[in-house]
Amino acid sequence: MTSNIRSHEIEQNLFDAAAEFVKQRYPQGWGGAGAVYTDAGSLLISVAPEVINDAVHLCMETGAYLEAHKLNERVTHSLCIARDDENSAFKVLTPCGICQERLFFWGEEVKAAVYDPAGKLIFKTLNELQPDHWSKAYRNKHD
Repeated sequence: MTSNIRSHEIEQNLFDAAAEFVKQRYPQGWGGAGAVYTDAGSLLISVAPEVINDAVHLCMETGAYLEAHKLNERVTHSLCIARDDENSAFKVLTPCGICQERLFFWGEEVKAAVYDPAGKLIFKTLNELQPDHWSKAYRNKHD
């Protein structure tokens, strides 16, 4: 487990790297990206693919999750940000329910960035986001 100071550094680095990526990838107009940090020290960034049929749309962070799986690295932190245009501040987007389910693969202690109306960078564990997650019904009493 990472210390609080190190965790705060990871969280800020994730935000900064994702924001810098968005500025380069989407220099004008809307932009967004997902970023994850792994226990091996990888910082992985992804975007939502542009599709013509919205039914096949994927969240921005899905590519980073898949990359972590490919590398066989455990995700410890996840973040998704978006801005309305190049003059707007970035907003943190709390992971949707599907992305939370994807993150639960790595355990309830994974930290996810969550929306804050004041714009503060806040991360919560999946256990904090879903204290009554369905998987708890299947745990062994000795886990």
